[in-house]
Amino acid sequence: MKVTFLGTGTSQGVPVIGCTCEVCQSLDYRDKRLRSSIFIEIQNQNFVIDTGPDFRQQMLREQVKRIDSVIFTHAHRDHTAGLDDVRAYNFMQQMDMPVYGTQPVLDQLRTEYAYAFAPQHYPGIPRLTLNLIDHEAFTANGVKITPLPVMHLKLPVLGFRFNNFSYITDANYIPAETLQKLEGTEVLVLNALQREQHISHFNLVEALEMVEKIKPARTYFTHISHKLGLHADVTKELPANVSLAYDGLQVVL
Repeated sequence: MKVTFLGTGTSQGVPVIGCTCEVCQSLDYRDKRLRSSIFIEIQNQNFVIDTGPDFRQQMLREQVKRIDSVIFTHAHRDHTAGLDDVRAYNFMQQMDMPVYGTQPVLDQLRTEYAYAFAPQHYPGIPRLTLNLIDHEAFTANGVKITPLPVMHLKLPVLGFRFNNFSYITDANYIPAETLQKLEGTEVLVLNALQREQHISHFNLVEALEMVEKIKPARTYFTHISHKLGLHADVTKELPANVSLAYDGLQVVL
């Protein structure tokens, strides 16, 4: 199994054009953070979790030739706004794209991409097959996936577990039932937005506390805002088994 971080950033606190903050001015490629998303290769199947506004750029950068399914964590635009660009994979693969999400996510996609679901299909629109999921484990293309329910303030969000890899973004609370589902996780990806407390995301201290509670062998922080600081500086503060993820990072399990 191989995981590629397509993006590790966030729309939270995005600087304006011409910003002179240290992250914007950094020459370290690890500080260039597109919106959070990952690409998972497992059992000869390719999954993308979330298609944010940077989806097309991410696919081109990583030279992804095939996507077998798209899975959504929740319906916020910074996680769904790039779905239209699966049309290229419709064309190359000659198939509709299977899409997995909860009922609120699928309802939002039907609204956001109403033209894709119109009775009269205009040539070239994205072709999507929507698949409803909930909190129960499901199988996509022969791969077992376990949803990890968390809360993003008052919004339910799903993380996902593939074997011993677990991915959680946009969370500030993990219930006891989900902590049980995380037991035995070897590699954890978790959001760590910034240093200051935030209304709907774990900050750095809170994320580190969750790592202590879950106890994975390795952890990578994602959904990082400019407010967290430079990759090189934050790395010096982290325990040996915790790292900041960066765009393009590949992890083999």
